[in-house]
Amino acid sequence: MEEQQVIKSLAALAQAARLQVFRALVVAGPAGLTPSALAEHLALPASTLSFHLKELLHAGLVSQERDGRHLIYRAAYEQMNALLAYLAANCCQGEACLDQTAAAGCAHC
Repeated sequence: MEEQQVIKSLAALAQAARLQVFRALVVAGPAGLTPSALAEHLALPASTLSFHLKELLHAGLVSQERDGRHLIYRAAYEQMNALLAYLAANCCQGEACLDQTAAAGCAHC
């Protein structure tokens, strides 16, 4: 993962509402959520949620798919895992310090 993409991803997550949206999408798994379900779950106004989803899309942390009249948002697990790997690279001065199953990333990938 390129450093500029890491910065963009971290900047997108460095806001409370966006972090909540992203975490809700991670919990939702591959099925994803519609904006209305997210807005209801997080008690966010639609316009506010739309702004935050746009920022997460721009950072590559979520994907968007049209299903008929509905939009479905999903966490971009590959991007999330790449970000986690970048942050954990060279931890403990290169020594194995994490359980490898914990460091492997998300099970949805």
